[in-house]
Amino acid sequence: MHGNTAKKLDYQTENPAVKNENYPDPKKWHKQDTTWALSLFGTAIGAGVLFLPINAGAGGLLSLLLITILAFPVMYYSHRALAKMIYASNSAEEGITGTIREYFGNKASIIFNIVFFISIYTIVLMYSVALTNTASSFMVNQLHMQEPPRAILSLVLVLGLITILNFGQDITVKVMSMLVYPFIASLLFIAVSLIPQWNTSMLSFSSVTTASSGTGIFGMILMVLPIIVFSFNHSPIISSFVMKQRATYGIEAVDAKSAQIQKVTYILTFSVVMFFVWSSVLSLNPSDLAMVKEQNLSILSYLANELGSPIITIAAPIIAFVAITKSFLGHYIGAYEVMRDMIIEGGRKRGKDIKEKTVKSAILVFVVLTCWYAAYANPSILGLIDSLSGPLVAAILCILPMYAIRKVPVLAKYRGKWSNVFVIVIGILTILASIKSFL
Repeated sequence: MHGNTAKKLDYQTENPAVKNENYPDPKKWHKQDTTWALSLFGTAIGAGVLFLPINAGAGGLLSLLLITILAFPVMYYSHRALAKMIYASNSAEEGITGTIREYFGNKASIIFNIVFFISIYTIVLMYSVALTNTASSFMVNQLHMQEPPRAILSLVLVLGLITILNFGQDITVKVMSMLVYPFIASLLFIAVSLIPQWNTSMLSFSSVTTASSGTGIFGMILMVLPIIVFSFNHSPIISSFVMKQRATYGIEAVDAKSAQIQKVTYILTFSVVMFFVWSSVLSLNPSDLAMVKEQNLSILSYLANELGSPIITIAAPIIAFVAITKSFLGHYIGAYEVMRDMIIEGGRKRGKDIKEKTVKSAILVFVVLTCWYAAYANPSILGLIDSLSGPLVAAILCILPMYAIRKVPVLAKYRGKWSNVFVIVIGILTILASIKSFL
């Protein structure tokens, strides 16, 4: 373990960003704070939000209220815990992997990389399914075409996406970044457009709130936690965020400044997402939401198919397709980099120098075959979130920071807070939800 006081003093002496005493006043709000708040906001709202209303309304009014109550504290305190773990590290510039290596050693960082890869790649597979379903639904319901063979459609879509990345990854990343705010604006547009469709059926459905779980409020909490953790997760950007705050405001002010920016960001994120969720749920009825789940569609595709609004009929599936494509490509890039590093590092440990071209070809074949199979098999998207994605994200976002705070001396000042108890309980319950879904 290397997180000792002497090393921290050495770091402060050697690092120019920390050595400089001319920091801006951390209590004031600066232009770069706005920039980072918007960056976190844009990253926190992704295609996962398109599946949040389905679980939010699936259990009636109670599940909708539970998500509304839990969403902000789950998002805020879990990402704050991760931020604390990273900015106390001297290896934070290497990202969360470097932080774990510093705190717990090489073996722990290898285990983390494997868990991290599985969590990302599960999402890649999930979005392969979502993309195929969105395209098929659009072709049948909006273009009035005959439903194409799923095996062919899924293969064409997967090959198309991989081809885009293979020939222009930098351009793709820039385009994805440009699409973030139009996507958020589109969600708000859809939410406002749905207001004339609002009805009271969901509000009168409280007598059947436990129907989907059969275990009362606790069962309902287990049902909603994985989708909350998954939908609001933006852990990959936290390393870059805290490093910038530490360099800009100094190591003494980074905690308070990060908290300030994150609080503003998450209030904004919560407001936009929950407005979309409530608007979507109130425009449907409980049986509609059960049908969405059964058809394995995003909420936007179902709204386009069922509501009579011409604007929503055309705009919603296009927005869904673009959003899911953007999220697929973003997660694919992350999965590719982790997979590439693990293969090359594994080869080096065995005395083999694997060529970059060989690694790239092997990964492409693996991705195409697995994504094609997943898209063709059409597993439940919400089922994947409940059983794999949500719990794996919770392990990284909730359990890992709490374990570090408990075990690493340099993080001792963050012990004994009630928010720590909240975060670890959320993490444990989300993992329990995975066990429950398998049973």
